[in-house]
Amino acid sequence: MAAFRFAMQASGAASPGAWRDFARKCEDMGYSTLYLPDHLDEQWAPMVACTVAAEATTTLRVGSLVLDNDFRHPVLAAREAATLDVVTGGRFEFGLGAGWLTADYEQSGIPMDRPSVRIARLAESLEIMRSLWQTGTATFSGEHYEVPGAKGFPEPVTPGGPPLVIGGGGRRILTLAGRYASIVSVVPSLAAGYIGPEVAAESILDRYHDRVRWAREAAGERADDLELQCWTAAVQVVPNADEVVESLAPLFDLTPDQLRAAPLALIGTASEIAETLRKRREELGFSYIVVHEAEMDALAPVIAELAGT
Repeated sequence: MAAFRFAMQASGAASPGAWRDFARKCEDMGYSTLYLPDHLDEQWAPMVACTVAAEATTTLRVGSLVLDNDFRHPVLAAREAATLDVVTGGRFEFGLGAGWLTADYEQSGIPMDRPSVRIARLAESLEIMRSLWQTGTATFSGEHYEVPGAKGFPEPVTPGGPPLVIGGGGRRILTLAGRYASIVSVVPSLAAGYIGPEVAAESILDRYHDRVRWAREAAGERADDLELQCWTAAVQVVPNADEVVESLAPLFDLTPDQLRAAPLALIGTASEIAETLRKRREELGFSYIVVHEAEMDALAPVIAELAGT
């Protein structure tokens, strides 16, 4: 089984100094990676913020979780990712997705095609980027992109390009993730285009078994090389887990047992959460856990116990 590592997902800070301090704190606490999402609400631009965080630290990895493919042409995105790979000394993880949040498209005026089209466009982007990173050039003719002879510069310091993080909750996107990604990030289905009650229904354990299976089947011979990442949402370090679960479950229209088993939930004491994560790694393969700023300090004992083991 892969060793545990933990990532912090944040959207920015009150000031540049606060952001640097936050990155250093992540590093000092044993977090492997600091990720930024890519939405058009109140958050910093991820590639710039990743660069600043990497400059403020020495071992902390940085990454996008995840860039919306529709916001950037793949030739330009590949150059940005390769540059970050170079300037961070290989500490950049390149998360890329097909886009899902309807509000992003409405605000920007970018047309939001149906999911199958967005995923097909992402697949073409990945082909172009992989060629640029692996061969130094790309010539591609597809339904969505025409690239007559792009040059791949700079050459990434990571052989083959920065690690790709691709994830989602649907079969199409997880099949693509299994084929291309080094890190598969498993989340509930976001097909509705917003966070609503259907996300909870998609968070039950059986759905996660399906998602892991789809990615592994698509990966074929490299299935055992995939690093499986689990994004969390409901995290509470508390001494009375049963009471908290009983009170929260009706809010998500789940039974207490369903919420307790849901991989996006971590509820209990630090030692109980550590044991839960061990069981989930054994059952589902999740070794790379993404949490958020609100849980940063409370999870310190969990990270101290599990990171690297």
